[in-house]
Amino acid sequence: MPCYLTWAGPEVTDTIRAHLGESALYGGMISGRGPRYCPSIEDKVVKFPAAERHQVFLEPEGLDTDEMYVNGLSTSLPPDVQLNFLRRVPGLESVRMTRPGYAIEYDYFPPTQLTPSLEVRAVPGLFMAGQINGTTGYEEAAGQGAAAGLNAAARALDLEPVVLRRDQAFIGVLVDDLTSRGVDEPYRLFTSRSEYRLLLRQDNALRRLFPLAIERGLLSDAERRNAEDRLNREDSVLETADRTVVAAHASSALLSRVGLPPSANPVKASELVKRQGVGLVAALQAGGVAVEPEAVEWAEIELKYEGYLTREAAAAARVSRMNDFALPLDLPYYELGSLSTEAREKLTAVRPSTLGQASRVPGVSASDLQNLLAAVARRQVRFT
Repeated sequence: MPCYLTWAGPEVTDTIRAHLGESALYGGMISGRGPRYCPSIEDKVVKFPAAERHQVFLEPEGLDTDEMYVNGLSTSLPPDVQLNFLRRVPGLESVRMTRPGYAIEYDYFPPTQLTPSLEVRAVPGLFMAGQINGTTGYEEAAGQGAAAGLNAAARALDLEPVVLRRDQAFIGVLVDDLTSRGVDEPYRLFTSRSEYRLLLRQDNALRRLFPLAIERGLLSDAERRNAEDRLNREDSVLETADRTVVAAHASSALLSRVGLPPSANPVKASELVKRQGVGLVAALQAGGVAVEPEAVEWAEIELKYEGYLTREAAAAARVSRMNDFALPLDLPYYELGSLSTEAREKLTAVRPSTLGQASRVPGVSASDLQNLLAAVARRQVRFT
């Protein structure tokens, strides 16, 4: 469906400034901190006074309605003021407002009181997910719902908790950030929050999470066969690329088409694809091999970015070893004099379950981690 771009210019911002006292937030009716990444028009007018105009996107609400969602003008001003400034937006001079904008203020529980399975430490069996943990209410809430639902079911069935690692899924990044670091504003998950975002790709989601689905019995026989078939076809393409040798004249012709110097020697398709502008399908065709294009994406990315992916996987493995080092949940941090005062306070509040989680608690330094490791080792010797 077509969307449209327009602008809220000086006439709109002047109207909003004149009525700021009637805004729920700026009039004092609510006091919460608004979301950083989708601020209200009042917020934009106040925080960016030098901006001459603000983008407004007009988006259809659906296929079976003529209502448009006004993206960029979220507001808590009174309806009559809203209609006033809407009609000052170019293209909306005769607009009818079917539903006014509004503000909500919600409370949340600090998520550092949760375990990595999203269970409340103080109330075993109670799992929390969504805005109640201080996140925004879209993908973040859905991801937590999946994680908390899995773990509530696991607890009911007396199974081990499901805790996704940071290098295994973006949900793992989300949950670890919440339970280790807490929030001071509505949390939104960005790819930039992951230190392993080269490993967390759309093309390898099945490869990352299929073992967990098998382990927990989440797939039907037909689903399992389909997944295995796809993974086998992808693996086959990778193996084919590694054993296919492209003759010098064929590789040179391909390289010349993308503006690269010719090759003097035969080259494997798996190496040829690492050249800028060379796709795996074309590299294999140059070697006389035809493959299914839909099975190529994963193998092509793995080959093109092999060096970067290997380095990131090694970093993830180092952190994984820290995550494998369990910390006693009843560890008396205040008694560990080798830790800084800040580290003792933060670790007592968060109660990390592993050394890896402790490393991500704000205020815990590298020396604190070394001293914590030594203290736990001494404690284990004392109690064995």
